[in-house]
Amino acid sequence: MADRDSAAGFRADVEGLRAIAVLTVMWFHAGLGGLTGGFAGVDIFFVISGFLITGQLVREVEASGRISLPRFYARRAKRLFPAAATVLVATAVLTLLALPRVTWRDTGGDLVAAAAYVVNWRLAARSVDYLATDTAHSPVQQFWSLAVEEQYYLLWPVLLTLVAVLIRRWRLPVRPMMGVGLAAITIPSLAWSIHLTSSDPARAYFVTTTRLWELGIGALVAVGAPVCRALPPRVGAALAWAGLALIGVGLWTQDTTTSWPGSAALVPVLGAAAVIAGGAAGGWANVGGAAVGGVRGGGWGPVALLGIRPLVWIGGLSYSLYLWHWPLVVVATHVFDGLAPWQGAAVVAASVVPAWVTQRLIENPLRFHPAVVARTRTALLLGLVCSLVGVGTGATLLRAGGHSGFAPIDLSSIPVSRAGAGVLGTGATPRPVEIDQHPVGVTPDPLRAPDDAPRLYADDCQVELAPVEVKVCRYGSPGSSKVLALVGDSKAAQWFPAIERFADTHGWEVRTYLKSSCPWSPALIYGGVDADHRYVACQEWGRAVLARLSGPERPTVVVTSGIRRVAYAPDGTEQLSVMVDGYVDYWQRLGRLGVPVVAVMDTPQPGLTAYVCMTDHPGDFMTRCRGAWNTGSGGLALVEAVKRVPTARLIDMNPWVCPQQGCWPVIGHVLVWRQSAHLTATYVETLAPVFDARLTAALRELRVPAG
Repeated sequence: MADRDSAAGFRADVEGLRAIAVLTVMWFHAGLGGLTGGFAGVDIFFVISGFLITGQLVREVEASGRISLPRFYARRAKRLFPAAATVLVATAVLTLLALPRVTWRDTGGDLVAAAAYVVNWRLAARSVDYLATDTAHSPVQQFWSLAVEEQYYLLWPVLLTLVAVLIRRWRLPVRPMMGVGLAAITIPSLAWSIHLTSSDPARAYFVTTTRLWELGIGALVAVGAPVCRALPPRVGAALAWAGLALIGVGLWTQDTTTSWPGSAALVPVLGAAAVIAGGAAGGWANVGGAAVGGVRGGGWGPVALLGIRPLVWIGGLSYSLYLWHWPLVVVATHVFDGLAPWQGAAVVAASVVPAWVTQRLIENPLRFHPAVVARTRTALLLGLVCSLVGVGTGATLLRAGGHSGFAPIDLSSIPVSRAGAGVLGTGATPRPVEIDQHPVGVTPDPLRAPDDAPRLYADDCQVELAPVEVKVCRYGSPGSSKVLALVGDSKAAQWFPAIERFADTHGWEVRTYLKSSCPWSPALIYGGVDADHRYVACQEWGRAVLARLSGPERPTVVVTSGIRRVAYAPDGTEQLSVMVDGYVDYWQRLGRLGVPVVAVMDTPQPGLTAYVCMTDHPGDFMTRCRGAWNTGSGGLALVEAVKRVPTARLIDMNPWVCPQQGCWPVIGHVLVWRQSAHLTATYVETLAPVFDARLTAALRELRVPAG
């Protein structure tokens, strides 16, 4: 993404490598298959950027003994910010025209973060936020890598400036001292990247600290350029070809199951570094092609391939291509409800048009305008204005997405019998009623549905995918002799509002033992963050919970639920019986200790995201957004397990969730669903009287007094 200058002038092989980087990313995003590691094009960009920018800084220190930070940041601003602002504004317009209103608020926030070059941290936080699992891909997600670069270039030039002071004062050699400074950044970053990728890969992908080493490797090549140029031409050619081959191996063999970045990213990073270093020994090619093969034997290296006119042209356009192709892919995916490979290819190919127009009419005219070239202050002001345009655009979109258009309603203003599940009554079965097809007023607002979750999420009571620690939160009546342990995944957690009401009514203490996507069972299930997606962390966490519930934290009763139907058998197949056996194992162990289990039936999977559908179809949302009834993805396993454990009972709340087997989006003015298959906390609160009656009856059968 950096300027095209290098330590040795314009290098067509580097420009061609830049083309390969952007083409592989575009190929991957088009869904064309084959290049399963195409996402690594971003890592190649990091190496190129580290090489080119550091080359400029090294030459400046060698020439003057210092670095002008204002001039450095001015070069970055005039090169990057105008095109970025253009794409951010265009993305906001596309969002308003083509994407669901429910995405506007999140996208507006992303635009602000992208314009401020901190969007990678926002995406990192979202990637590990269980409540954000329904959030669509951001149309400005590609800005995460630009944010990493800009954060790196806030740090690196300042460090080099300090190194330059030491060099002047002690008359130290420039490049060796810079190499030491680079090592101080690169080595710790690589070590941290390997660690965090293994423990928290979702966050590791986006954060700056796990990516600094990739730019640092490119910077080390720039610092070591004299050594590279001194290599025999054939050695340099062999090194460059080996690097290109290494990149190819990574593109073909690595895929989205590869933990990234971590040590796996060494493949494209070292490959790109080898191409650049080897090319320095073998010469470079100019745009006209007259010097293809370069000097000193450059014809032996891959410069003859990388320096061809089409690749050099694409390399010169790569920054705009990278910015433009992704929002077009996101918008087209929504408009066409998914993209076939040929459609994806057409979309990314079409991005050449706005990319070229942006470069010719906005980026280059502003970048090379005499006033911008001549005055550092003007260039910095240009960058500031562009950033403010992006921030303002995002803020405008945030405001536009602040309300869905549905009339709000205060449930306290209407009788309980007309609010939420209250319309179905509190009897043994739901009262047969005609569901209101045209409700006047809905709560929560569909745009706020994902936030309408049990308060235990705000209390950080659910363990995420990677950790195996047991986190316990306490509610209700602390110190009570009657203790209810709520154990399992989010399908158990969704019932917390009703359980808390039960505890407050009957004087129970509630303790929560919850983990994302992890039903409480010793069975090995699919999921988690491991490269093979076997959720080993869930097993370890489950065993730790069992030890605590069997020891001094032994509760009066365990309430659980789960989203999984099958688990891995010894032969590697996924089977219902293995999941059932796992439940039975844990439940029987507790039963022998005098602790019964109450399982809550898994709620149905409606097959759509109700709140998104509602904002797309505000006029007929009750019919268009009605989900399909089913027993839920984990329901059958729970049913079968309860049959085999005498100390277990089942509560089925689904007749009140999907009355008459109709999974309505709104019942009694209350939005039923948040995410795709979880209930809003508001609707669960209206179910509290029914849940209380069902749980009390189950405890009575188990000879556990509720009150």
